[in-house]
Amino acid sequence: MAEDRKKTLKEIIRQLHAGVPPKEVKEKFKQVLEGASPEEIAKIEQELVSEGMPREELQRLCDVHLAVFEDQLEKQKLDIPAGHPISILMEEHRILTQNAEKLKTVVELIKEACDVVYVGDVLTELQHLVKDFLDAEKHYLREENVLFPVLEKHGITEPPALMWMEHNQIREMEKKLKNLVDKWNGMAFYDFKTQLADAAKSLCEILPNHFFKENNILFPASLQALSGEEWLEVRKEFNEIGYCCFTPPQLTATSKTESKETETAHEPEGALQFENGSLSKDEVEALLDTLPVDISFVDADDSVKYFNKAEKRIFVRTKSVIGRKVQLCHPQKSVNVVNKIIESFKKGKKDCAEFWITANDRLVHIRYFAVRDKDGKYLGTMEVAQDLTDLKKIEGQKTLLDWE
Repeated sequence: MAEDRKKTLKEIIRQLHAGVPPKEVKEKFKQVLEGASPEEIAKIEQELVSEGMPREELQRLCDVHLAVFEDQLEKQKLDIPAGHPISILMEEHRILTQNAEKLKTVVELIKEACDVVYVGDVLTELQHLVKDFLDAEKHYLREENVLFPVLEKHGITEPPALMWMEHNQIREMEKKLKNLVDKWNGMAFYDFKTQLADAAKSLCEILPNHFFKENNILFPASLQALSGEEWLEVRKEFNEIGYCCFTPPQLTATSKTESKETETAHEPEGALQFENGSLSKDEVEALLDTLPVDISFVDADDSVKYFNKAEKRIFVRTKSVIGRKVQLCHPQKSVNVVNKIIESFKKGKKDCAEFWITANDRLVHIRYFAVRDKDGKYLGTMEVAQDLTDLKKIEGQKTLLDWE
């Protein structure tokens, strides 16, 4: 992209942020906008943040940007084969957009009813829609834990960060909608209708706009940046996380070529010698994966270096995070806490930090440990997450084997 063209596009965004009406900006820069590509818009957003524009401000006015660039973006046609990760994501977008329209209809029917007895079937449909919206969590996890890290490795950082912020906003709206639907029977019908309308309106507004940005800016930029081999790896990691209850199975079916494991003979590796014994690489890996806890290790340079694959992982991890800065693995609002912990570990002020949260109705204990060598040199940070729900129920003693 020519430097003068880049400056002009940046000026367009600056004028929008200064309050100039989108229609006026669109007319003023009509010729420049004719050739604007998603990749250019993504790079400009990154530069504006690096030059000091707050990410929250950029995200807040993203819809205004789209009002200007919409005509140009909609002209592009993406030719993507079925089963490609982007094809799967876009089809899920289409279905979720349809569900948002259904939600509007359901809410209108409930608003028009004078009593709850008239909306029994409609409430059942509402519950089904809420279930689908919540199951879309796998959609967001695939983007955040697989696609976003790969894009970051290609220098595309701001569009994923903006989309992750919106994911968290969507999650809050979905949670609010679920809580409302769960307790509707204990509310006055008028209050339920009013609160439902507000909750549904927020969700139905953000989803189409969010999906438009991803379909027309993030995904085209992704297709431009990633190689064929990278997309194959992305698809494998999509499969590991899993798909939504509404994802068409024909798109996610694994071909024989994809599923066939490479049969390569491996020479036995030498044992790793420890102070208290020795283990082979296979034994170490199996041992760590057998532990009933999630373990992640961040090295001294703040890069994710390892995670185990416990049978029942609490938090999603994929190979795409290897080499990723730990600060990019957390929502923006948590980064200052992450930095504070790591800085204290590096300076030797602290050796452990712990938290406990409720996730999916389970009590999860999260601990961070400073990892040091024998001389006290900081090697990195280990995160250990453990589900305490069942452990808290233990009472008395158990001294006999009760296998059947």
